[in-house]
This record gives sequence, C-alpha cells and structure tokens, in this order.
Amino acid sequence: MKQIGVIANLDKPNCKAVLARLAARAKERGFTLVATEGAESHLPEARTLPIAEWGATVDVVIALGGDGTMLHAVRMLDSADTPVLGVNIGSLGFLTSVTEAEVEHAVDMLAAGTYSVSERSLLRCSVMREAETIHHSIALNDMVVGWGASSRALMLRLRIDAEEVAQYLCDGLIVSTPTGSTGHSLSAGGPVVHPAAPVMCINVICPHTLGARPLVLSDTSMIEIEVLDIPEHKRPLLSADGQGEFVLAVGDGLAITRYEPRARFVHLPEYSYFSVLRQKLHWRGSAR
Repeated sequence: MKQIGVIANLDKPNCKAVLARLAARAKERGFTLVATEGAESHLPEARTLPIAEWGATVDVVIALGGDGTMLHAVRMLDSADTPVLGVNIGSLGFLTSVTEAEVEHAVDMLAAGTYSVSERSLLRCSVMREAETIHHSIALNDMVVGWGASSRALMLRLRIDAEEVAQYLCDGLIVSTPTGSTGHSLSAGGPVVHPAAPVMCINVICPHTLGARPLVLSDTSMIEIEVLDIPEHKRPLLSADGQGEFVLAVGDGLAITRYEPRARFVHLPEYSYFSVLRQKLHWRGSAR
C-alpha cells in the first residue's frame, strides 16, 4: 500500500487541522497522498487526480467527515474496488471507523497492514416510464420514495419477485441495505440489520393502516414499486442516499435490486460494530 486518496469535508471545523496531521504522518510512513480539487490546497505535497482515475491508482481512500462524506466517497468511486477508511470529524459517524484523534494511528495501521476489510452491499434502482428506462441510481444506504416537504399521502403498489405484496396509501417507502438499516429506515421504525447479512429491508413511511410492518427479504429479490396516484400539484421524489432527487410521475415503475459491485470499508483491529451501536444508539441493556 503506497498511495492514499483523500476525500474531505472542508466545512467541518477541524478538517484542515486533521488534514495537516494526516499529511505529516503519511509522509513519515512513506505514503503518497492523492487529493481531489479543493482539498489539495491543504495538502501541498499531494497529487491532484480526478476520482474517475483513482480505482487504478489509489490503494485506499481516507474520507474525513461524517456519514455524508462516506456516502459521497462510495458514490464518487462508483464500482472501483478501492477500500474506504472513514475518519469521523462529524457528529454521528455510523459509517466511519476511527475518530479524528486516531488519524495518526490509522495511518500507522495502514503502513503495518494491520487492518481488515468488510464488504457492504449496494442497491441499484431503475425508473421506467412508458416502457422506457429514464433514470438509474446507486445507493449504499437506501432508496426512498417520498414527498420531501409535502405532507400529502400518495398511493404506491409493492411487488417482490413479480408477486403482489400490497398497495399503500402512505408518505413514502424506504428500501435499505443492511448498512442503511441504521439510517432513515431506523427512524421510521425499521430493524437494525448486521452489515454482513444478505438481505434488503422495506419500510413504509406513515402508512394509513396499522397492518404495515417492516419487511426483511433476500437481497437476491427484485423489488418493484409503482406510483398509482399523486395528489394534485404534488411531486413525489426518488432519493438515493438522500442525494440526487428525481421527480416521479403517476404510472412510473421502479425496479430495485442488489448492485453487483460492493463497497469496501477498512477497519482497524479494535473496531466493533456492536460497540458502534452501543455508543451511537445509547444501548445500555437492562438495569441491575
């Protein structure tokens, strides 16, 4: 491992200071840094290279920020096999692996080869309109059909592997990966799913029925959503990882499947998924 790509959220208050520490330790360990435009001004000795070329050049990517920065890094790398190490300088950090205080330690572990890599499944969504594919999206966390700012309900039909499940009058619908189970889906009452589980989760947002419950199914399934009805003057949106909103119309059909390339995350030896859950979700267990 010789070249480290750096993606950073420069809006974070401590980001520039953490970049300086990262650059100093990387130089000590003999790494070459590769930066995106914008970050290179804070990494004067780094190479500047378009992210489209990182897959064939960079050995690992360090993403400094929060969960949004990790999602951005995975999206920018697209289907590249390059693993990502997240350094949390944000507030939540479910996806990041180390804190900003541990950035030098992280570089040391990369130099020593003392780390593991986990694979995370991705989702692909295709939107069909009048028998024509008009939009594609890729997501690490979730695909969400919803209103954005509107509170009016819409009617959606759900099918799994071509079999009718139900029609829902609701505020929206979430299809999430195991990684995304601790995101929007969790806020809507969905289950926490271990990242290694080969499943997808479906969660209806505020359905007008007490019978709708979160659904966990094999990630080999095809999920189909059809927009049956939209209140007048309202615009339902498809959102992938909270980004790239696409406006849907009555009659649109969405097909969601597992995306064959996988995201790869770097973890240091002390990383524990369940420790993250205890810390971030404030799990304390039973009082004694």
